[in-house]
Amino acid sequence: MTDAKFEDAGGGPLNLGAMDPDDLQVLSALLQDAVLTVSDIAFQKRHRRLGLLVNRVRREDGVHVSPPERVRTLVTVENVLGVSSQGVARDTPDMVLSVLSVGFEPGEDGAGHVVFTLAGDGALRAEVEALELGLRDVTRPYAAVSGKLPDHGA
Repeated sequence: MTDAKFEDAGGGPLNLGAMDPDDLQVLSALLQDAVLTVSDIAFQKRHRRLGLLVNRVRREDGVHVSPPERVRTLVTVENVLGVSSQGVARDTPDMVLSVLSVGFEPGEDGAGHVVFTLAGDGALRAEVEALELGLRDVTRPYAAVSGKLPDHGA
């Protein structure tokens, strides 16, 4: 059996999960430069789920399309005990946030914190009993409004 490659997706919508830190690195790479507003974040306490509806840059085809494409993607964090944030004005629902990375800070017995690092020193931190994330594209790709990829000054 061989490992899957990006080309195997065939340009279709992504539906991926992460159950360990290695899986999470893949999701983090796919979510880099995703944008969302504060109103696109929902903590469903009763279901112990954090949901983010993001506009992510499509990089999985391995071909740089001009103009670049984005796709609406639902990101879910399961087994959530609580959520905290820094630099996120909850009273400003239209505030735009940009995801830089997603990481995991392990605790005891598989528990820990899923951390969404945001541009501008912001962060979302979900305390979880176990690492379990989902990423699912929910729309067709569309041309990025800016017409260009984010520039990190590299």
